[in-house]
Amino acid sequence: MDRDLLVHLPVVLAVARRRGFAAAAAELGMSPSAVSHAVRQVEDRLGVPLFARTTRSVALTDAGRALVDGAGPALAEIAERFELLRGVAGRPAGVVRVSAGSVAVPLALAPLMAELQRRQPEVRVEVVVDNALADIVAEACDAGVRLGEMIAADMVAVRLTPPFRTAVVATPAYLARAGRPVTVDDLAGHTCIGHRLAGTGALYRWELQARGREVAVAVGGGPVVNDVLAARELALAGLGLAYLFEPLVRADLDAGGLEEVLVETAIEEPGFFLYFPRRAAMAPKLRALVDTARVTVERISADAP
Repeated sequence: MDRDLLVHLPVVLAVARRRGFAAAAAELGMSPSAVSHAVRQVEDRLGVPLFARTTRSVALTDAGRALVDGAGPALAEIAERFELLRGVAGRPAGVVRVSAGSVAVPLALAPLMAELQRRQPEVRVEVVVDNALADIVAEACDAGVRLGEMIAADMVAVRLTPPFRTAVVATPAYLARAGRPVTVDDLAGHTCIGHRLAGTGALYRWELQARGREVAVAVGGGPVVNDVLAARELALAGLGLAYLFEPLVRADLDAGGLEEVLVETAIEEPGFFLYFPRRAAMAPKLRALVDTARVTVERISADAP
């Protein structure tokens, strides 16, 4: 085996994953020139270009795609074997990369990370905030956190939170000014904070219960955000009605900063789950995260109202 090729393969994979030399350099802790040199070394040895470069983009060539598709899984398996050996030799250690939507961080991931830090201080979590439905394997993440309904069937899923309700909320000042909606149809006359979906670019339709069935309601008239946490902030600023997960605004409701309307129309979400490929469960650092998750959800469930 050509040792120079083997040494530089992780750099090639990082450029392919990050779709750029500068982003790969930042991930690897290298300079962009060093990353470019490593890729050029591999290209020179193979005699084919791996990337088509322009001033604005970097894309894999057919040869590059063949190399990444073949070498990526092999290197990932080698890394997993190293993790297994480290786990046999001592306590779990290393960095676990976890992809999560922004709203999942305060509701599910932060409590898990706090417990993990207490139980397994040598295991660190790197959070990759991604509001689209990321492919955790393609993004080189060990695991992801998403709502249960969004997880592919071939993934192992471990519950992180109990199920929870959605809530339509606004400030008392907004409701005093605009009135309280009584039915789902009343939303058409209100200023509603929209949410643009990261994956499709479509505006999210609020999922509510009406007339004994679940309906998807198109809303508008207000500002549009692409982050649920931003929608909460705009609601607190009195800019309109927002559709949010009830646990995210529970403290605001208790303090009186927000009020819930259309309570009878709320639906129940399945809750957040940690998910990962079945093979990845062998890695000691991921097993430590999973074991901690089981303890954390028991505590959250016990504390839930």
